[in-house]
Amino acid sequence: MSDLKTNNSGKSRGIYLLPNLFTTAALFSGFYAVVASMNGRFESAAIAVFIAMIFDGLDGRIARMTGTESAFGAEYDSLSDMISFGIAPSLVAYNWALHDLGKVGWLAAFIFAVSAALRLARFNTQVGKADKRYFQGLASPSAAAIVAGMVWTGQDFGLNPHNFPYLVALITVCSGLLMVTNFRYYSFKGIDLKGKVPFVVVLLMVLILVVIAISPSIVLFTTFALYAISGPVYTIRTVRKLKMEHVVGDEDTDDADFEQTSQQPASSNHESYAQNEASSDDAASDDPKVK
Repeated sequence: MSDLKTNNSGKSRGIYLLPNLFTTAALFSGFYAVVASMNGRFESAAIAVFIAMIFDGLDGRIARMTGTESAFGAEYDSLSDMISFGIAPSLVAYNWALHDLGKVGWLAAFIFAVSAALRLARFNTQVGKADKRYFQGLASPSAAAIVAGMVWTGQDFGLNPHNFPYLVALITVCSGLLMVTNFRYYSFKGIDLKGKVPFVVVLLMVLILVVIAISPSIVLFTTFALYAISGPVYTIRTVRKLKMEHVVGDEDTDDADFEQTSQQPASSNHESYAQNEASSDDAASDDPKVK
């Protein structure tokens, strides 16, 4: 019996190699982005942030596919995200253009970094509670992609960042603040990647890759910028009356102002209780939750 306990305790101290290897690769890419920007290699720094996004998107999926999910992996992933999508983009933007603004510049970079930290902390506290179909606030990888895409585009087209540092500061700050808003962003987690698709979808994917290959910097920057705008647009269109809690603050997930939330007609307390009891089991099983 004591041997069994010893074996179990020994297993609990181990960590899964494969998913954490991808997380480490994402962390390495984010750290490299910082070092590259310090050495004036801003295009390489921006590309490194996008590479970190690829590794970050793979580690969780590989963990779920191989059954190697763990609490350690989740915590390690959050810390990696803070470096790759919080610290790295803010320092890349600062070294590229924001340092010309002095205190205003490093404060703009700090706003982005602290917004990423708050976004990750809020996401970790909402695991299993939020709607899986939507993100509350702009996800940190998407915000990092906007900043990195801006730097990459500027370098690709030979733009001098010293001519428009305030524009860089504005984009950096707005990208950061969108992470801590309550705007709803489609998460694309409802897409079935294992199911069959028409042949034309494969052709469309090839076309998308060709378009990206023509000018990857401006295509990626434009794509993520439009995605960032989609959150406020979607939220404003789906509420009857825009309130402060729809933008920032403590959002009520059962807010009746959202049009997609069905409202029951007024009835007696007994009738409402009976309806809620009859539908409770189905609602609990059908409501998708965020990992």
